[in-house]
Amino acid sequence: MRIDFVKMHGLGNDFIVLDARGIDLPTMTANAARALADRREGIGCDQLVLLEPSEREAFRMRIFNSDGSEVEACGNAARAVAMLHGEPARIETGGGTIMLEPSIGGASVDMGSPRFEWEAIPLDYAMDTAAMPVSWGPLENPVAVNVGNPHVVFFNADTGAVDLADLGPEIENDPLFPQGINVNVASVIGTDHLRLNVWERGAGLTRACGTGACATAVAAIQRGLTGRRVTVTLPGGDLVIEWPEGGTIKMTGPATEAYRGTFEWDDFA
Repeated sequence: MRIDFVKMHGLGNDFIVLDARGIDLPTMTANAARALADRREGIGCDQLVLLEPSEREAFRMRIFNSDGSEVEACGNAARAVAMLHGEPARIETGGGTIMLEPSIGGASVDMGSPRFEWEAIPLDYAMDTAAMPVSWGPLENPVAVNVGNPHVVFFNADTGAVDLADLGPEIENDPLFPQGINVNVASVIGTDHLRLNVWERGAGLTRACGTGACATAVAAIQRGLTGRRVTVTLPGGDLVIEWPEGGTIKMTGPATEAYRGTFEWDDFA
C-alpha cells in the first residue's frame, strides 16, 4: 500500500505527518514508527504525527517519538498541523484538547492549563513540585509540571555549561518518573526572555520543544523570574509563551512544510 506523507518542522524539530482522516491506513506500530523515523534507512524525523478522525473534536493527533513510543503532546507538531489544516480547530490529543490557530508562517496553540500535582506528572511519590528536593550533578531543585506531557525544569546561570547529553537520559529514566520525563535546562536572560535546552523523552537532544518551552515559561512565571509573556530561545529559534493569571498557556511560533512524498507501507511495517 502506497502512503502519502508530509515532512514538516518547527524550529528544526521535524515530523513525518500522516493523514488518516479520510482514508484507512494500516495500524501504526512502534516498529513502523521507529523504522520511518530512522534517518539512514527511513524518511527520518524526531516525531511521527498521525491525524485521525475524532468523535468529539475536529480530529485527533497522535504522536510517536523516534524510538517508537507514543506520547501525549507535542507543541511544535501542533503548530505544524495547524498550518497543514489551514483553519482554526479544536483537536484531541493524548494530553487533552488543544486549540489551533494558523497564521502566516506559523501558528498559535492554546495548550490548556498546566498541572503541578505530583500525581499528574506523575512522580513515584509525593513531593513539592515547585522546588523538588532532588539533584543530578549540577542540576538541582527543579520545577515539575505537566503541560499535556511531563517536564522537569532546571534553572542554571549557563545552559551551555550543562552536559545535557549525559544527564538527560539519566534524569529521563530515573525511577522517580515512572512514565519517564522531559528534561529542560534554562537560563534567565531577562524578565521577558529565557534561553533553553531540552532533552526530550524518547527522542533525545532536540533543536526545539514546544511543550518544553511552555513548561519552562510556566516554571519561570511561577517562581517570579519573568513576566507572564516570555520569549523562549531554543537552539532552533524563538517561541513566545503567554500564561495569563488564571488562564491557559498560549504558544506562538513558526512552522514549515519541507516536502511531500510517498512510501510503501510494507517496507516499514
